[in-house]
Amino acid sequence: QVQLVESGGGLVQPGGSLRLSCAASTNIRNFDAMGWYRQAPGKQRELVASINRYGITNYADFAKGRFTISRDNAKNTAHLQMNSLKPEDTAVYYCNALLRDVYWGQGIQVTVSS
Repeated sequence: QVQLVESGGGLVQPGGSLRLSCAASTNIRNFDAMGWYRQAPGKQRELVASINRYGITNYADFAKGRFTISRDNAKNTAHLQMNSLKPEDTAVYYCNALLRDVYWGQGIQVTVSS
């Protein structure tokens, strides 16, 4: 059973930055891909960014130029660096991993507000 634990969320002012981390309970080199999704109140969960085992990344249009996904294989951790945050980025952010099945973290709140 794969466990994913997110950290790094919180309250930030517009224009600020946050770095989310996703710690996995197993060797992330085995994952086909890892990703970050988000879900705002009243909206469907949506992809933010993903990175596959070869390091190829994919970003939602709203994330391009502002967010960066990375993975640290030595620490079995994936990160999402979020810069120039906007109020519309407020959501619960979820870590996701693909290894035959899809695994999800419990989610972490990110609030962008002045």
